[in-house]
Amino acid sequence: MRKELWFGLVLMAIILVGTAVILPDPSQMTRGHLGLLMLALVVVTIMLGFPTAFTLMGMGMLFTWFAFDFNTELTLDLMVQRTYGVMTNDVLISVPLFVFMGYLVERANLIEKLFTSLHLATAWLPGSLAVATLVTCAIFATATGIVGAVVTLMGLLALPAMLKSGYDVRLSAGVITAGGCLGILIPPSVLLIVYGATAGVSVVQLYAGAFFPGLMLAGLYIGAVIMLSWLKPNLAPALSKEQRKVTLSPLLQAISGEQRRPWAPMAILGSAFGRSAVSRPRAFGEVLLMAMPLATFALLMGLVYRGITAPEVPADNGLQEIGTEQSDGDFDSGGLAEPPIEGGLQEPPTDEGGLAEPPQESGGLSEPPGAEPPAAVPATPGPSSETPTAAEAPPAPPAFWWVLGIGALGLIVFYAILNFQRYQVYRLLLQSFVPLSLLILAVLGSIVFGLATPTEAAAIGALGGVLLAALYRQLTRRVLSESVFLTAKTSAMVCWLFVGSSIFSAAFALLGGQELIEHWVLGMELTPLQFMLLSQVIIFILGWPLEWTEIIVIFMPIFIPLLGHFEIDPLFFGLMVAMNLQTAFLSPPVAMAAFYLKGVSPPHVTLNQIFIGMMPFMLIQILAMFLLYVFPGIGLWLPHILYD
Repeated sequence: MRKELWFGLVLMAIILVGTAVILPDPSQMTRGHLGLLMLALVVVTIMLGFPTAFTLMGMGMLFTWFAFDFNTELTLDLMVQRTYGVMTNDVLISVPLFVFMGYLVERANLIEKLFTSLHLATAWLPGSLAVATLVTCAIFATATGIVGAVVTLMGLLALPAMLKSGYDVRLSAGVITAGGCLGILIPPSVLLIVYGATAGVSVVQLYAGAFFPGLMLAGLYIGAVIMLSWLKPNLAPALSKEQRKVTLSPLLQAISGEQRRPWAPMAILGSAFGRSAVSRPRAFGEVLLMAMPLATFALLMGLVYRGITAPEVPADNGLQEIGTEQSDGDFDSGGLAEPPIEGGLQEPPTDEGGLAEPPQESGGLSEPPGAEPPAAVPATPGPSSETPTAAEAPPAPPAFWWVLGIGALGLIVFYAILNFQRYQVYRLLLQSFVPLSLLILAVLGSIVFGLATPTEAAAIGALGGVLLAALYRQLTRRVLSESVFLTAKTSAMVCWLFVGSSIFSAAFALLGGQELIEHWVLGMELTPLQFMLLSQVIIFILGWPLEWTEIIVIFMPIFIPLLGHFEIDPLFFGLMVAMNLQTAFLSPPVAMAAFYLKGVSPPHVTLNQIFIGMMPFMLIQILAMFLLYVFPGIGLWLPHILYD
């Protein structure tokens, strides 16, 4: 019998025995204990291989029937109401759109070009192929959010290249599996959408909060790979000259042969503005392409300078403090004011003994509009108080000039070392990275800055995926049909899981299982740190036998009601859960990323080698979770800045 089967049987036995020990005698069992029994049976049944969604629905219906004292009509009514509630959840519309975008990008051949250009650009770094793999995984995860797709595709692209270059099998497998799991955390993550819909947390804020933790985790991976490759070069040998060779395009070959200058900028400018046999429009196109970094940096810094030095002009919208001066035409300017009343209730005239403010000197508080104007006072030099004036423009802070100087120095170095080989790598990066980055910015930027809802941004991403596939001439009938089929398959799984989890959660609440767990946890008198550790350990263990979808839809409704007692932000808890589930994807013996990679790896790559290669990256993820907990601002700073 296979080891995996033995492990599953032993784990199921532990769950059943533990449940039997916890539950009291049948004569003393309450409805809450029935809820715990239902929870244990669901986990064991799923581990036996039954479909998760229909297992949840079946168990939920059965135990709801018990909770309603065998009333079939009420049970069926609850099922219909819960199903309809899931159908009307607008957030779930973004799931098929994001998935469709990911599958189209996967089949548009962008990732292969991106990986090739990145490994040429990072050839000077220790472990350059591994670094290029991690960067490609991070970008691909940002464009898809589908773990299986990233691991499978990078297993087909990067694993043969690394093994051919003499890389250690374990390091290669660990890099691909760890990089592929970044899609769980980095937006647009489907996991964050499902968590937001389950926990009632804004998906927009979850995406903003997951941005910097995802970058931090990818940076830790890359730093660890560079350090390990530098300390042990035998694990990741340097690329040979043949592997570093860059083949110039026909146009660049013509320019370099004609101008005979190794410095690309001067040669390209000479072809565009001097006498040349090369087509001038094409040479001018290369000039524009070469000037793109300079133009982009100048535009960005100009916009930043304008924003930070713009003077604050008081808005003249008609709203004024009570008691300040108003001109005669203020009633017609759209401000909030009492309209002129004839014959109605008015303030008594001040000259008939009514209470009134004494006349004010210039610069003080004036009388209300209904009072007699004070005696004229000599005009004083200076701007009129009635007309708002622009304040002096504040100077740019020193940090701006530091960034400007460092950026300018970087551009000078870039253009100084730009020979034709480096320019060709630069062109490859632009051709593969810029279209994908524009798609990512259009999707994530519109979400994070509040220009569109996640559903609307997902529609933009799906349209962008279609346009990219068409641009790269990959929008064939086969590609489109496969993407639609896989999207329908994944979306159906997620939606049926939501229906099943909704019915299951209702049954669990009706039986009192949630209340029983809350009493048990609160009776332990845990501190917030202890509760966080307990919950994360439970989620980590559940990540062995269960998929992340099952953990989110089954167990998050149990943890979420307890967060208020321990004063834990559900947004922060969701970020910790997402990072934790990445760790569970990399933890043997049931690491799904390992099985994805094994399915596309050469026969000599064993599952044990993949497991051993994943272990260091799992430790890095635990370090990242520790840093996120100690410094919660890593995940909460951006949402607070943008939305508070």
